[in-house]
Amino acid sequence: MSVINTEIKPFKAQAFKNGEFLEVSDTDVKGKWAVFFFYPADFTFVCPTELGDVADYYDEFQKLGVEIYSVSTDTHFTHKAWHDASDTIRKIKYTMIGDPTMQISRNFEVLREDQGLANRGTFIVDPQGVIQAVEITAEGIGRDASDLLRKVKAAQYVAAHPGEVCPAKWKEGESTLAPSLDLVGKI
Repeated sequence: MSVINTEIKPFKAQAFKNGEFLEVSDTDVKGKWAVFFFYPADFTFVCPTELGDVADYYDEFQKLGVEIYSVSTDTHFTHKAWHDASDTIRKIKYTMIGDPTMQISRNFEVLREDQGLANRGTFIVDPQGVIQAVEITAEGIGRDASDLLRKVKAAQYVAAHPGEVCPAKWKEGESTLAPSLDLVGKI
């Protein structure tokens, strides 16, 4: 069963952001665009490259009104320790959610139950709390924040322009499509 077009499930968790611990819940997410960026574990190999890449684009996400939430089954204490120990992770200004109970990973259906780790999963959530896009990759395949930014822009465009859709490789400012009977078989 896919979580696409479903509302995020309730959660409450401790997080680390900008040198402080805070509590984050599903109600904090609603009302704005959000990206949930799940990864297996702190102090690993591919994960810091991905999180650092998202950190490099964070200001651009913020300009679009998008909040980033990275999530792993580590604790918020571990996130702080990793932040303090790694130059790459130190760049992060977005919220790093600890999910030691694995509730959030289960809610988004990315938990590897036998290992207690989350898969690499990316979820774009609209202001109503509905999941608009999902990407899941295998352990060794890192994600690209520039493509995530493109997908967020496409999701925001489609939400703001009912009746239009974004074709493959669509970039902001390019032509969209208006699905109709007249287009069937002509693309």
